[in-house]
Amino acid sequence: MCYFQQMLKAPSSLKEVEEQAEQALTRLLASIPPIKIDRIEASPSGGPDRGIDLIAHIRAFGARHVLLCEVKSTGQPRHARDAITQLHRAAAGLSEKHAVPVFIAPFLMPQTRDICTEAGVSFLDFEGNCRLAFDGVFVERVVPTKPATERREVKSIFKPKSAQVLRTMLRNPGHFWRVTELAERAQVSLGHVSNMRTALIAREWAKIGEDGISLTEPDNLLDAWRDVYEPPAGRRMGFYTTLHGKAFDEVIRRNGEPDPSLSQMALASFSAAQWLAPYARTGTHFFYASANGLERARTALNLSSAARGENVVVTVLKDTGPLLDTIEPSPGISTTSPVQTYLDLWVAGERGREAAEYLRKEKLKWHV
Repeated sequence: MCYFQQMLKAPSSLKEVEEQAEQALTRLLASIPPIKIDRIEASPSGGPDRGIDLIAHIRAFGARHVLLCEVKSTGQPRHARDAITQLHRAAAGLSEKHAVPVFIAPFLMPQTRDICTEAGVSFLDFEGNCRLAFDGVFVERVVPTKPATERREVKSIFKPKSAQVLRTMLRNPGHFWRVTELAERAQVSLGHVSNMRTALIAREWAKIGEDGISLTEPDNLLDAWRDVYEPPAGRRMGFYTTLHGKAFDEVIRRNGEPDPSLSQMALASFSAAQWLAPYARTGTHFFYASANGLERARTALNLSSAARGENVVVTVLKDTGPLLDTIEPSPGISTTSPVQTYLDLWVAGERGREAAEYLRKEKLKWHV
């Protein structure tokens, strides 16, 4: 049985984090036969160990080692780099030859674990992810679970208003955005952009420059979004139309005429993908629309009830943010953006995932 199966409750204070860090470290070391624990103590507030939270004195294969452990309440990449700097400084200030730096936090995302490994720092979190490497000792464990707090935090980054900011930035990841400019373009408040900026920087998905904020890891950002993505909330309505093929396309095409309702409806999911990166064909047409956009669709496509079998599905969006990010892949044709289309395809079953991967390969390659 894994020692981490004795689950720790979610810590509510830094003191609790440090206490649980000591418990997790003790369990890890006790589970490794060659290691004998002499003692684990809190670092004194002064002296060369200042800034290190726990010091573990151990023996492994007859040699003595000192584990210098820095504990943080969050394991996000930016905080991990701060901890690594502290650990290297502390290790350099010790006379012991066998000082081993260790970073501990409630949860360490894969990016953080990679940062620690590259920096030569061992790590441990409360979920069971760990890597301990020194002399003849090497232990590495990766678990698929995430704490509820991490899942909630990640999901909050992709809520509707936040998604408007991200879709705007993903249009041109290398662009540097001023807070005011980004708020205006994404149609959200200045405070919301500021909160998003903090979240993106903490996870090292973006950087701050003289001209504002710019994405640095759009692929990692999109991966995280995909993994927690839920389709936009709205009322799904099924209809039937007698229009097919070119006749259908000609009706939904604006023929270059200005149309204020363009922003009120757009092809989505498989139907959008047919214009962006054709892969999987389906006999059903998918739309996102506002309430006004639905009425336009009813009239233009002569939609009737789906008693004969639906071949048009319109989702009347509760939040019309996705309609702020539509594109025109062909004159007069309005579709959801490649990012939005990719996400919708990903949750549309096995065929949808195959189409999503193809779309990503064709339309979502970034150079930042």
